[in-house]
Amino acid sequence: QVQLVESGGGSVQAGESLTLTCKISGWPFSADCMAWFRGRAPGTKREGVAFIVSDGTTRYADSVKGRFSISRDKAKNTLYLQMNSLKPEDSDMYYCAAHPDVRCVGPLGDAWWPGYWGEGTLVTISP
Repeated sequence: QVQLVESGGGSVQAGESLTLTCKISGWPFSADCMAWFRGRAPGTKREGVAFIVSDGTTRYADSVKGRFSISRDKAKNTLYLQMNSLKPEDSDMYYCAAHPDVRCVGPLGDAWWPGYWGEGTLVTISP
């Protein structure tokens, strides 16, 4: 059974940094994409902020480009999101997600939607 468990959320001030961690268990796929999404407002779609393919290719939302960095440690089955220069508008629930489909980057990237999700970790940035 696949499980994704996030940690590392918290409350910091604007300009500071946080690192989110997602521990993945039971993942049987070798070709995949893993990602971080955010969003908790009812009626709104979660926003994909960072994606990483199994070959290491990454993609970022324009809103976080240059500030966030996604990485993965396959040996530890762990996904990371390093968030620097945080802004109040980055406050949200952050979710780890994954799917055995590498098309999260490239021309079909916007249509990619993961089938596996964690429960989320809350990030709050104060001005």
